[in-house]
Amino acid sequence: MATNEPQMTWERMCAAINEEFLREGEPNIDHLRECMQAYTSNISDWEKYNMFDPQRIRYTRNLVDEGNGKYNLIVLCWPEGQGSPIHNHAGSHCLMKILRGPLKETMFAWPSKSEEGDEYPEQSMQEIRCSIYQTDEVAYINDSLGLHRVENPSHTDGSVSLHLYIPPITLCKAFDDNTARTCTCEMTFNSRGGQ
Repeated sequence: MATNEPQMTWERMCAAINEEFLREGEPNIDHLRECMQAYTSNISDWEKYNMFDPQRIRYTRNLVDEGNGKYNLIVLCWPEGQGSPIHNHAGSHCLMKILRGPLKETMFAWPSKSEEGDEYPEQSMQEIRCSIYQTDEVAYINDSLGLHRVENPSHTDGSVSLHLYIPPITLCKAFDDNTARTCTCEMTFNSRGGQ
């Protein structure tokens, strides 16, 4: 973003994301990433989506925008030491901006399939890499890059992230660390529009 352009506000970022889906053709993932990167996190912008689990035992998914069925923009609130299971993205792109960090992302290779090709035989999940992201950093994943787990490495502070899923994910597969067994998970929301 050029220095003579106005600062990217929360509203401008959300509008720019929406505008990307109004034009013909596939969305430009690089442009969407630049929009998210250009926004500097400010809790007053996203405070109404900052809804943690009252017992702080699991992360929450708080819908910001359904994107006319073309994307979902979601604020995730991660209590101290909590994280997701290892999971796929069901063919969707996922951009993750850290609104209040840190967040740890561990990437995993897809497990080997059985000879029949439709199931995963028992095996340990193989870690590819691990990254710690700080406030205002943006990460990207899709299924061609592998699987991942996201977690809050802090034991004293909650973390918050903004996720853009293209197209929206309604179901995904979670993988057991030690066996690669899968279960299908339905994606739900803890709040919609800050309520």
